[in-house]
Amino acid sequence: MHSNLQMEYVDLYMVHWPVTMKAGRFTAPFTAPEDFEPFDMRGVWEAMEECHRLGLAKSIGVCNFSCKKLETLLSFATIPPAVNQVEINPVWQQRKLREFCREKGIQLCAYSPLGAKGTHWGSDSVMDSGVIHEIAKSKGKTVAQVCLRWVYEQGDCLIVKSFDEARMKENLDIVGWELTEEERKRISKIPQRKINQGRRYVSEHGPYKSLEELWDGEI
Repeated sequence: MHSNLQMEYVDLYMVHWPVTMKAGRFTAPFTAPEDFEPFDMRGVWEAMEECHRLGLAKSIGVCNFSCKKLETLLSFATIPPAVNQVEINPVWQQRKLREFCREKGIQLCAYSPLGAKGTHWGSDSVMDSGVIHEIAKSKGKTVAQVCLRWVYEQGDCLIVKSFDEARMKENLDIVGWELTEEERKRISKIPQRKINQGRRYVSEHGPYKSLEELWDGEI
């Protein structure tokens, strides 16, 4: 870690997906048998715990884990994951997963809180939501600010990416005001659809033959 990152330790080290690819296989689509290795959750997590014990990672966590996969992990983990980083936004609100993680003391961290509009796997369904636009207009806020404030009010930490200084400042301006109960109710009624479904990891040659298997029926 020291030679590659020029750091003594990282604050948080996470398993990106519950998937193991063959060495050197990084670019989707993954369709050949030689793309995949079996995902050894126990072995992977033991190695993560060792990183923590050695002081290489202050905290360890996971990404894109369903309730069922977290339950499996917790059944043998000596050090439970501090974080589960998953897609969270008004179009994919993750109520069941949030409740589970709160029970287990795992912090949810939201990626794509704005729906990743403009990316090859993202969607405009969050930023173009009529409900969010109406709320933003009535509050004198931007659509992005309403989305980020909603995530913040769920108790989730969040990750926003921008290279524009004005947008960075705008994204930080989500404190000192709040959504009303009526606005929260309106957002709660937005039809739900997961945007980043991880279809690239679904293959007849891999451990997950369907989205149902990848997400354990939770999408």
